[in-house]
Amino acid sequence: MHTLAHRLAEYAASLTFDQLPPPVVHEVKRRVIDSIGCALGAWDAEPCAIARRVALRFGAVNGATLWGTDHRAPPDWAAFANGCLVRYLDFNDTYLSKEPAHPSDNIPALLGVAESVSASGRDLIAAIALAYEIQCRFCDTASLRTQGWDHVSYVALSSALAAASLLQLDPDRTRHAVNIAGISAGSLRQSRAGELSHWKAGTVAHAARRGVFAALIAAEGMTGPAPIFEGAMGFEKLVSHAPLGEIALQHDGFIIMQTSIKFWPAEYHAQSAIDAALQLREQIGDPSAIESVLIESHDAAVDIIGSEPEKWHPQSRETADHSLPYLTTAALVDGEITSRQFELERFTDPALLALLQRVRVERHPDLSAGYPQSVGNIVTVHLRDGRTFSLRADYALGHARNPLTDRQLESKFYALASTHLTPERAAAVLQLAWNLDGLDDVSALSRSLVIS
Repeated sequence: MHTLAHRLAEYAASLTFDQLPPPVVHEVKRRVIDSIGCALGAWDAEPCAIARRVALRFGAVNGATLWGTDHRAPPDWAAFANGCLVRYLDFNDTYLSKEPAHPSDNIPALLGVAESVSASGRDLIAAIALAYEIQCRFCDTASLRTQGWDHVSYVALSSALAAASLLQLDPDRTRHAVNIAGISAGSLRQSRAGELSHWKAGTVAHAARRGVFAALIAAEGMTGPAPIFEGAMGFEKLVSHAPLGEIALQHDGFIIMQTSIKFWPAEYHAQSAIDAALQLREQIGDPSAIESVLIESHDAAVDIIGSEPEKWHPQSRETADHSLPYLTTAALVDGEITSRQFELERFTDPALLALLQRVRVERHPDLSAGYPQSVGNIVTVHLRDGRTFSLRADYALGHARNPLTDRQLESKFYALASTHLTPERAAAVLQLAWNLDGLDDVSALSRSLVIS
């Protein structure tokens, strides 16, 4: 039986750096830069510190660097600790389809595996492009959140296949890697429902850790249960509830070019609402004049970040950056969305919460019909004097149709890195990342991130 796992394994083993067009190589470098910036910006966050403390207990000669330190841990533990860093701020990239995703979640895991085997930058770039293809093509094929599962379930599969590529496994052992990863890939959507917790960042890092572990154990000959997708108790029956065999596996038209980089540290479906709110604020002037706010959005935004009562009463940073009403209100009042809007004193401020209770979120059929090609929001502000201001925004800055320039990306990186790296050291990291395809050993990049 030639299963989907066979197809995925053959594809993973066949994709090489030489097959990647120059724009794809450049885009991978941009995502590496963006991921490292997000990680440096999250260095002091509590869940990231917890993950780092645990990973520091374990060492490995052929290990992977825990970013910000000179300690080498087993690659799967490094995948977890570094993955928490990239994910915590909700500032890394996004892909929108039947299932939304953050495909750069694969990058810290793959950099760790590449470092553990002294892989070249070209090998790492090919593995990252592969992980994007696998995860995003799965997202095109079947929604998981509608079945109660989280999008990170696909990361366990993509990271296993891409790690197997870095380990230079043959198709047979690569198939066993994805079979092993798939058996425990399902991650409950509760990690993103209700009052959110530290585990919002940890869940995807844990998925990538499982993928790396699966590849490492398959490399030694461990076999995995099959058929993992089509089986009577397999992924399609219990998780996706839809056939996955039609997943597109291509050597051209790479999907990384259709993904988007965030300009604001917030869940992606709120990006255009933040843009609209900031523009409206310039017209309104004094935010104390606001009587009420209406946010019209598409079904995905309403379902994910605009329907639960906790979104109007955030008690954690994780809930605040996943709340469409809070993010829009904070942008209108503060004129910015930065780390300051996610401090406890700000998102529990009585005056801000009073306005937040006067914010409504409604579904808009045209916006829903245009999703995911456009990710629009309409923000309408009613003032106490009877005036009304309204603005529709479809493509936030950083969207694939409105991309950040390299200079804008570097500015984001410098801002995130500035707390822990001098401008000179940040520039050195950038130079290594832009020259990633020229590195004989990617360890140089990890070593450049030590925080003194």
